[in-house]
Amino acid sequence: MHDDSALVLPRIARFVRERLTPALYRERVPAQLTAWTAPGEPVPFADAVRQEFTPIAPGAPWGRPWGTVWFHVTGSVPAAWTDPATRPELVVDLGFTAVTAGFQAEGLAYTPDGVVVAAVEPFNAHVRLGGAGSAVDLYVEAASNPQVAGTWEFGPTPLGDLQTAGTDPICRLAGIDVALLDVPVWELAQDIWTLSGLVGELPADLPRRAEVLRALERAVDAVDPEDVSGTAELGRAALAGVLASPAYPSAHRVHAVGHAHIDSAWLWPVRETVRKVARTFANVLDLMDGDDEFVFAASSAQQYAWLQEHQPELFARVKARAAEGRFVPVGSMWVESDTNMPGGEALARQFVAGKRFFREQLGVDPQEVWLPDSFGYSAALPQIITAAGARWFLTQKISWNETNVMPHHTFRWEGIDGTQVFTHFPPVDTYNAQLSAAELARAQRQYAEKGRANTSLVPFGWGDGGGGPTREMLAAAARTRSLEGSPTVRMTTPAEFFATAEAEYPSPPVWSGELYLEFHRGTYTSQARTKRGNRRSEHLLREAELWAATAAVRAGVPYPAETLERCWHTVLLQQFHDILPGTSIAWVHQEAERNYARVAAELEDVITRSLAALAGAGDREIAINAGPYARDGVPALGGGTVVPPDATAAVEEVGDEIVLANGAVRVVVDGRGLLTSVRDIAADRELVPPGAAANLLQLHRDTPVKWDAWDIDEHYRRHGRDLVDVAELTVTERGPERVAVRITRKAGASTIMQVVSLRAGTPAVDVVTDVDWHERQKLLKLAFPLDVHADRATSEIQFGHIHRPTHTNTSWDAARFETVAHRWVHVGEPGYGVAVANDSTYGHDVGRSTRPGGGTTTTVRLSLLRAPLFPDPTADQGEHRLAVSLRVGATIADAVAEGYRLNLPLRTVSGGSGIAPLVAVDHPAVVVEAVKLAEDGSGDVVVRLYEAHGGRATAQVTTDFPYGSVVETDLLETPLTEPVALAPDGTHLTVRPFQIVTLRYRRGAGDQLG
Repeated sequence: MHDDSALVLPRIARFVRERLTPALYRERVPAQLTAWTAPGEPVPFADAVRQEFTPIAPGAPWGRPWGTVWFHVTGSVPAAWTDPATRPELVVDLGFTAVTAGFQAEGLAYTPDGVVVAAVEPFNAHVRLGGAGSAVDLYVEAASNPQVAGTWEFGPTPLGDLQTAGTDPICRLAGIDVALLDVPVWELAQDIWTLSGLVGELPADLPRRAEVLRALERAVDAVDPEDVSGTAELGRAALAGVLASPAYPSAHRVHAVGHAHIDSAWLWPVRETVRKVARTFANVLDLMDGDDEFVFAASSAQQYAWLQEHQPELFARVKARAAEGRFVPVGSMWVESDTNMPGGEALARQFVAGKRFFREQLGVDPQEVWLPDSFGYSAALPQIITAAGARWFLTQKISWNETNVMPHHTFRWEGIDGTQVFTHFPPVDTYNAQLSAAELARAQRQYAEKGRANTSLVPFGWGDGGGGPTREMLAAAARTRSLEGSPTVRMTTPAEFFATAEAEYPSPPVWSGELYLEFHRGTYTSQARTKRGNRRSEHLLREAELWAATAAVRAGVPYPAETLERCWHTVLLQQFHDILPGTSIAWVHQEAERNYARVAAELEDVITRSLAALAGAGDREIAINAGPYARDGVPALGGGTVVPPDATAAVEEVGDEIVLANGAVRVVVDGRGLLTSVRDIAADRELVPPGAAANLLQLHRDTPVKWDAWDIDEHYRRHGRDLVDVAELTVTERGPERVAVRITRKAGASTIMQVVSLRAGTPAVDVVTDVDWHERQKLLKLAFPLDVHADRATSEIQFGHIHRPTHTNTSWDAARFETVAHRWVHVGEPGYGVAVANDSTYGHDVGRSTRPGGGTTTTVRLSLLRAPLFPDPTADQGEHRLAVSLRVGATIADAVAEGYRLNLPLRTVSGGSGIAPLVAVDHPAVVVEAVKLAEDGSGDVVVRLYEAHGGRATAQVTTDFPYGSVVETDLLETPLTEPVALAPDGTHLTVRPFQIVTLRYRRGAGDQLG
């Protein structure tokens, strides 16, 4: 069989380019245009239309970077445009580059009375108009968003900061016309697009390929290039037969879900996402009006909340379509969050806030978790998903792995507590599909479950910057519903897909543990101030809820539910997978820092007022402990008087060395400011290997291949130097309660000052590092080589911990060269371990090496700072403070306690009495993670606990407040069990490893809980 596609396909492509595309519109009439430029931030429609509009013509420049220009478009549809094979439209070209959607100018069209009609974007640039003779009167709010990524070379750019982006216009108006769409020509274009793509995917020796190719050739022959409009139906007739040929019974079955992945911030600020949501959702509603089969799924309760606030009329239309099941809220979460770095309670609150909004405002309860683009997935997530009342999980991002290919596309994902969740990983390898033949063929080719199941999901629609599906994509779905040589395509909902897939494959394979993304490892470190703001906010929220709940119960202080919810929503938003990971433009991170400062101020006020009410009048000094473990004589979750330790701390200077000791640990600081000895006195054990030094700062070249803020490439290890030169080495505290040494270094243009200290009687070495950072494309690591033979490292994650090998036996091990941990990392051998805790660092690497002459060194390194150039060329510049502790002789239990110690320091207040804990637990493995009042405003007290050590535990939970009964609930505080009446000795729990338990204490008829 002769394959002449190399001749035919270029002819078809030229025919489409030079004949068909120019004939899509039979006629065009320029509209009359006036414009008004908003002087600053965007303004509401009602304010804009009151302004003075002045004439503007095609070709005119408009829009400074991040600016807004309102165009008033008037005219009429010519009375002669009556052919039923045509449709009048307003065609808007704001100066689109047509490279991609979502990364350039965009607009939103309104009627004169402020009703949103549709968006105008590069691939969705038309607005429906009335019939012949009807008036045209529309306003278009146009955003002149700069193309921050440029040509996707990812070089430094000033465009990501409003202060440096410039004020000159960056757009040029191409034109706004009243145009007459030739429907048969448009339909022919869709036929040819689908079939040309199919030819490109069929094997050369398959008869079907030749059949389609010949049909395409006949279609081009049938269309008169001088009268495309008059002969387009002849072209369609030539293709009707091959389009009608049904798919093979064994063809892969695709469930196509309309989608628009809208990053809540990225290469644009949050305020622009608010408008992107309105544009995308308006387009979706417009498409639904013309296609009864179209279904659209969108995640992120935050985005619906923005629409409700800023576009209430549009939100009402979305709500109506949601009630029909056509506009489908998915994901269950407040935003499509990062799942590596949010703390346990914060990740739980993503679901609490998201599910609550969807239930209360839209009347739906999503059953799926929708995270196509987050940068890896915590092994704690399956339990959290299930505890939130969801059933299914979807991701796409693992297809970006650099080294290893995931062996499954449909599987059960098992978390650290043994909970499993049905998971799908679409083989199409994109969440921005166009339903092209290439994408559908890829889904079929790559589907890993062949022979066992045959169904996958394809999310289609322009994403990242939004835009969503187009009428061309719906046309592609219709043509591939059953088309020989192609998978079948059915537009459906995510829930329908998952129910079908689960029934088809009831016993899929199990993947146990984290879904580690072998890419974007720099996201654990970039934008350190954003990460510190998140960590601090999470712990302040814990404190604020604990003390506010205690004050409500004990002192009748009104519970500040609105303030707490507002702060939570801010923190949850900023856990979005391009904000907390540090991969957004400067504007986004500057705003995040301001938001964290506001959250801190509000929460500190809540804490101060609550503690004042609890402590009462008086001048007694009371230490306040919000942590789950008693410290220095102060009870957990309460306040009291600090009990001084029995031991004392001392410092001695011996030659050029400084020796610190406190009864539990002895540390030698040499003349380079390095720890050449850390001796565990109780164990009589030296932790620093011979010839090594701990607290070693290392500066590496950090030049990833492409994704600056996202990636740390493995070759960084070959380019680094130890920072051993000292500008200052001084003893700053000499005991007896604390001893400390200050070390100052210069590194390039940066200054690094460290304080190494010991507190009396505490088996931990504290290191606080202050950095004035002015490097570019550098990575600062802090290394602790330890004389411990550890074959695995244990890292804290949400509600527990995970073990990762320290060796590189397999390609999976080798690819995991940078990992995430929360408050601590633990390494150990039988009978002995060491914990390294931190107060704001997430990126780590832990490796093992053999020393000359024998012995093993396990080195724990923390990634303190980076300095990527894109998308924020000023990333991480300036001052930072990072705290780390080295806890000697540590068990996992000690590591857990050390993490809380470092992140929840004792507070001191003046008052008349101590504060008895509202809740107490008698087993150290069962940790109280949250104490709050119920979300529904009932005044019930909610206590969230988890098993932290990785074993089974039986614990007694006692309370010091009145209640009538207690019930175990899910994360949304909905009962899972029957209420249990008040027991004199408290509530008894038996928990499995890492289990999360939520208890709701219901007040009795006479109880007053605030």
